[in-house]
Amino acid sequence: MYPLRRSRPSLLRRLGAVATAALVAGGGLVVAASPAQAAVACEVVYTANPWTEAPGSGGFTANLTLKNLGDPWTSWTLGFTLPSGQTVTLPGWSANYAVSGQNVTATNLGYNGNVPTNGSTGIGFNGRWSGTYSSPTSFTINGTACTGANPAPTVSITAPASNTHYTAPASFTIAATAADTSPGTVSKVEFYRDGLLLGSDTAAPYTWDVSALPVGTYVFQAKATDNGGATATANTTVVVDASVAPKVLVNAASTAAVSVPEGGTSTFNVKLSAAPSANLTVAVARTAGDTDVSVSAGATLTFSTSNWGTEQTVTLAAAQDADNASGSATITASATGYDPGVVTATEADDEVNVYTQRFIEQYNKIKNTANGYFSPEGVPYHSIETLIVEAPDYGHETTSEAFSYWLWLEAYYGRFTQDWTKFNQAWTVMEQYIIPSAADQPNAGVAGTPQYAAEHLTPANYPSQLQPSVPVGADPLRSELTSTYGNGSIYGMHWLLDVDNKYGFGRCGNGTTRPAYINTFQRGPQESVWETIPQPSCDNLNNGGPNGYLDLFVKESSAPAAQWKYTNAPDADARAIEAAYWALTWATEQGKQSQIASTLSKAAKMGDYLRYAMFDKYFKKIGNCVGATTCAAGTGRDSMHYLMSWYYAWGGGLTSAWSWRIGSSFNHFGYQNPMAAYALANVNELKPLSPTANADWTNSFNRQLEFYQWLQSAEGGIAGGATNSWAGSYATPPANTPTFYGMFYDEKPVYHDPPSNQWFGMQVWSMGRIAELYYATGNAKAKALLDKWVPWAVANTTVSGTNFAVPSELGWSGAPATWNPSSPATNTGLHVTVTSTGQDVGVAASLARALLFYAAKSGNAAAKTTGKGIIDALYARAESKGVSTTETRGDYSRFDDTYNASTGQGIFVPSGWTGDMPNGDIITAGKTFLDIRSWYKSDPDWSKVQTHLDGGPAPSFNYHRFWAQSDVAMAFADFAALFPNG
Repeated sequence: MYPLRRSRPSLLRRLGAVATAALVAGGGLVVAASPAQAAVACEVVYTANPWTEAPGSGGFTANLTLKNLGDPWTSWTLGFTLPSGQTVTLPGWSANYAVSGQNVTATNLGYNGNVPTNGSTGIGFNGRWSGTYSSPTSFTINGTACTGANPAPTVSITAPASNTHYTAPASFTIAATAADTSPGTVSKVEFYRDGLLLGSDTAAPYTWDVSALPVGTYVFQAKATDNGGATATANTTVVVDASVAPKVLVNAASTAAVSVPEGGTSTFNVKLSAAPSANLTVAVARTAGDTDVSVSAGATLTFSTSNWGTEQTVTLAAAQDADNASGSATITASATGYDPGVVTATEADDEVNVYTQRFIEQYNKIKNTANGYFSPEGVPYHSIETLIVEAPDYGHETTSEAFSYWLWLEAYYGRFTQDWTKFNQAWTVMEQYIIPSAADQPNAGVAGTPQYAAEHLTPANYPSQLQPSVPVGADPLRSELTSTYGNGSIYGMHWLLDVDNKYGFGRCGNGTTRPAYINTFQRGPQESVWETIPQPSCDNLNNGGPNGYLDLFVKESSAPAAQWKYTNAPDADARAIEAAYWALTWATEQGKQSQIASTLSKAAKMGDYLRYAMFDKYFKKIGNCVGATTCAAGTGRDSMHYLMSWYYAWGGGLTSAWSWRIGSSFNHFGYQNPMAAYALANVNELKPLSPTANADWTNSFNRQLEFYQWLQSAEGGIAGGATNSWAGSYATPPANTPTFYGMFYDEKPVYHDPPSNQWFGMQVWSMGRIAELYYATGNAKAKALLDKWVPWAVANTTVSGTNFAVPSELGWSGAPATWNPSSPATNTGLHVTVTSTGQDVGVAASLARALLFYAAKSGNAAAKTTGKGIIDALYARAESKGVSTTETRGDYSRFDDTYNASTGQGIFVPSGWTGDMPNGDIITAGKTFLDIRSWYKSDPDWSKVQTHLDGGPAPSFNYHRFWAQSDVAMAFADFAALFPNG
């Protein structure tokens, strides 16, 4: 749970944003004035993030950096004119604003009026636009125009006009004009779609061809760069409507993916979705990609008025070559009057072993749109199936975990195909949808201090009272990050998205925009998913009760203000960085590292902000921190535990200027990632820019390895973790509780229903990173951990032909000794027992990967044999959508649990609290999980659950979780790469 703040300006410390560069990339407009012989000379960087809410209208967030290129300022007045159709939404931040029509004047506040020569300060505001969005082009400071020797170029999109409608699949040409003031010249115009770089043109006329664009609303950008590095960006919105035309279907869908063995053939099927009026010819041809792939049979197919629905076969061939790479090609089946069918055909190179082909096969199943792993926006769902309740409470939500696995999967694809566009695109989609934009975190740059609210053991103890008298420590990162990146926005993933906007919150309460940021868990360690009340991450009080959902969680002396708040899952961001490390390794081997350089810089930036996970929740001092009022507030690094804690979070006001950031006091071994820490500390391309980041990640790398060693049981399994805040309220732990650098051992940190260290998946996820570290660096501490863990894992795993069983649930007893870094104990009193086994495909694949990395480095035969046996058994369960086993879900009886005070199960709603969900479901005492998610009754699989609720057997499902299917694919790839000779 994180604190919710209402506006208390007197408690906020404000800092001006300090820019570190004269020019800003990524769409920022730079306007400069020459400092020659002038008392006032200036540069203004105006960066806007507009969004569309309806055709021809929307909102935007503008961040401005004012740089002094002349004599020092003791005060400043900024003036500019907004384009027609734009308005400012007051208040802004870091300045006093006056608006008269389209004219805007901003004056300094008390703390940011003094700006020295070559110094800068940052301000910003939110606004609305109608018509076509554009940015202002001229500025004055203290009456002097900021138009100097190197003004930015100008750029405009001449076609298509904004809000042009096309029919899917849409093909058109983007055309732009660009110019620069002499003696400057335009060096290039880059074309983007929703932030994804499509390509560039270096000579007029500047154009880019778009083809086969599916249904959706898209913002295209043309970004002009001049020979001095200054940039300007123009936007246009394109709407692609669903086609009403009949379709050519490939493998019964509009798109499909197939694998073609090198030197061999593969087939797919073609039919029509509707009858033609006469005989119709379908032409099948390669339209893009690897020229090794060709249509060898079925290039021309004839369908009649009677056989239009009967599938005909097309054969693809892949030429034999010696390039040791698996390229891909686009195959298009087209016919007059019908929308085409598109096949992505990937060559399975025969210079590598069969496991590479299995990777490509599994990859194609995941990427096949007919299988439903991705939304129309290209966002990976948590699972294909909608009826699934675990951490996400609906299958078509998604998590930062899924995005990090997608990046990892695309890194492997680049390894085998040398195609790095998909890795870059995955990061771009992640950046667009699950990393909150500046518009999604207004006022994030306003410095503020969180107020303390205790965590409680059960939801019935909520809302938690804010206690402003409890001391809170200083945040040592905020000013450094603001100075490094020139703005106050956090660059990290929020953990949960409602991809299809099933709940109907939309973007910040607008009800329609998808995907939508949401949250669930908020009320202590006993709150299982079955006891959560979903809420929007941006709560403008439109739904819920009179105070939105805010007063379900935190109690204040007066009504809470509308606000936004996000929670980061550090293991996911670290996994994304881990994926970037491997992408760099493999692209470098191919001589193609330059193709992912910009993505790597974003991974390094993410690592900069990920350091918030290394701090106590309220920045209190680490070690023997007992008593919320008596445990001292931290300063500098004394509130830093250097581990990957359970979360970090940040939030702020929607209409008033305040913000907060917090870390987390709970550290679970399963979230540690020394592989990512190693990369951020040692790999130049991934080192963050902030001046203290390298030291922080170096210390974190060493501390994480110590943490594993402290928690390793006598048998080899790794125990739970440690906390700096016992029971989430800095309470007194039981006597003789062992400690790690003064933090208290916690067998089940963070959540108790079920215990957080019960699931074996935490073991394989985390120890897989240790195995990668050992493989990549030969680290002796990593080897020592694996030398003990691997035999335990292998001894509790059985593989017999196509059958397998891996550990599922664990039991724990005893505790580690208090950590002594100079003489670590062997933990003879800490024990683990495997209490159940199962056939979870994701856990099995993760286990196999850990074993294979260890075996490849150590030569351990048992680890290799077991790892290979697992992936062979998984492949035996392959089907059209991936790899699956049947799961029986007895816990689905909790769909209709009402709150039981004695057991704590069911949804707790405080007495007298009444609200609603956007669809009208009522939230009040006595309601169930299902009552506030009544739409579940329309799910295609609901009848199985209803039968169980009526007294029938527990329902069974074959689930296809995105992370699990990706792990299966990568397990095949690992064996192929680590053991190329089998």
